Amino acid sequence: MQKDALNNVHITDEQVLMTPEQLKAAFPLSLQQEAQIADSRKTISDIIAGRDPRLLVVCGPCSIHDPETALEYARRFKALAAEVSDSLYLVMRVYFEKPRTTVGWKGLINDPHMDGSFDVEAGLQIARKLLLELVNMGLPLATEALDSE
Repeated sequence: MQKDALNNVHITDEQVLMTPEQLKAAFPLSLQQEAQIADSRKTISDIIAGRDPRLLVVCGPCSIHDPETALEYARRFKALAAEVSDSLYLVMRVYFEKPRTTVGWKGLINDPHMDGSFDVEAGLQIARKLLLELVNMGLPLATEALDSE
């Protein structure tokens, strides 16, 4: 029996994705954005180390499926963060996948058009653009890294 007769028998198509470096080059951070991210990371570090007395609160949607809705949420989030900034440091959770979902939509990166097309490259680009827009708003952002195994 030929080796190729057993390999990838359920694969119908392949698409080469841009590398992380290519994605960052296509949608680069400005120096101002880099400084804002560094500042928010320092604030978070200071809170965790006890050098900043505020409580760190990371909150946001389970999984972003629509960038416009996420931007509206971010505008409201930013206003609330300003109101409570004396005692709380609010960080917006921004997550694009549904790793614990075994059936149905897998998230914006995997299926950005919500139509089963699995246009992952478009999903990566939409996610990167949205993150840049949120950083432009001056929001500290968080995501999660997990292994669903």
